[in-house]
Amino acid sequence: MSSGAHHVEGAAPRRERGAVTAETAAVLPVLVLLAVFAMSSLAALGAQLRCQDAAREAARAAARSEPTSVVRELAETAGPAGSVVAVMVGSDRVVVTVQARVRVLGPSGPGIAVRGSAVAYREPGAP
Repeated sequence: MSSGAHHVEGAAPRRERGAVTAETAAVLPVLVLLAVFAMSSLAALGAQLRCQDAAREAARAAARSEPTSVVRELAETAGPAGSVVAVMVGSDRVVVTVQARVRVLGPSGPGIAVRGSAVAYREPGAP
């Protein structure tokens, strides 16, 4: 038997100690970026769905001849915070568009623009 270090089968040699820690440290920023991307994507998707629902609800109200101020307020309330609403009333149809900017990484972080639009035909007998 030699007087040097004993090598046990299945154990990593001494020079590989800490390799797992180094590999984890190298991969950790990538994992954090993926998590931030996933959370940002989910936030943007949720805001886009809220814009679409708000536009649809407001277009229905406009088709029933609700005043434009009521339609706009309804869309702003149902949409994400800070929504911008556009209402275009034609002779036979109404188009409502709701746009918003979703902030990622906090209130001062970059924003993702989302939008929802809906068209409704005016109900018969509507002024």
